[in-house]
Amino acid sequence: MGGMARRKASRTAPAAARTVPATCPCGSPAPYPEHCGKLHAGGVAARAEDLMRARYSAFVVGDEAYLRRSWHPDTCPPVIGLDGGTRWEGLEIEASERGSAFHQDGTVTFRARYREGGTPGALHERSRFTRVGGEWVYVDGDFLD
Repeated sequence: MGGMARRKASRTAPAAARTVPATCPCGSPAPYPEHCGKLHAGGVAARAEDLMRARYSAFVVGDEAYLRRSWHPDTCPPVIGLDGGTRWEGLEIEASERGSAFHQDGTVTFRARYREGGTPGALHERSRFTRVGGEWVYVDGDFLD
């Protein structure tokens, strides 16, 4: 899910603090505090897809600290550059390969819809994840569109 940050690389102003949503932005029917909010508060993702969903939710709520913690130290950029002008509108997981409790790496292919300045867009990416110290982290990804 680094594509969201890479897409915003020219904008380095941090996003303004946002209201915590009642429902989880990742698409889970669970409330945010009981789903991705738990990971943002220090919980550990069981699967690469769980980390992907939590990273998407972190973009929605502007949680740069979580994005940094969940990014591989070798690939995390010095500035993530969240943009408060981007409104993330939905996440669709298209495929998840490996990335379970029994794997050391995995990929998640997703499409994240957004609106920027009234113009709709979508980020389509295949993200790579690995474990560092037993915890899932985002490594990098390939844009698909």
